[in-house]
Amino acid sequence: MNSRPNPFNGLRHIGLRVPNLEDCIDFYINIIGMKVLRRASDDLIYLTLGNDNLSLGRAAKGASVGDGGWVDHFGFIVDSKDDLEDWYHFMKAQGVDVLDAPHDHSDGARSFHCKDPAGNIVQPLYHAALSGQTFSEGKSP
Repeated sequence: MNSRPNPFNGLRHIGLRVPNLEDCIDFYINIIGMKVLRRASDDLIYLTLGNDNLSLGRAAKGASVGDGGWVDHFGFIVDSKDDLEDWYHFMKAQGVDVLDAPHDHSDGARSFHCKDPAGNIVQPLYHAALSGQTFSEGKSP
């Protein structure tokens, strides 16, 4: 096949291997606000925010960062700069390891970074071009 197929329709999920699965499940459900999409097994769970999904898998015993790859960071869109500030203060109050304060980017975005319990970097992000947009409906996950 020489021509490109129809375009991808967005990011389905990011998959993370974590050494402390239950702590990470708690973080993404109770701090970030995700819901369980599917518990595939004791070692694998899919979480969702409705449009975007996260797969958390239990890392093999003794595994360390770099065993099979890593993720630099991943971002969650918020709808306003006020929402971003609210998330910053909420996460600090929850004892989340917040790495920096909300700051502006050269493209007009604003964000901060924090770590989940496994040390993955999470970026809450406001971006006028993306925040508040409505995604298409009626497509199966």
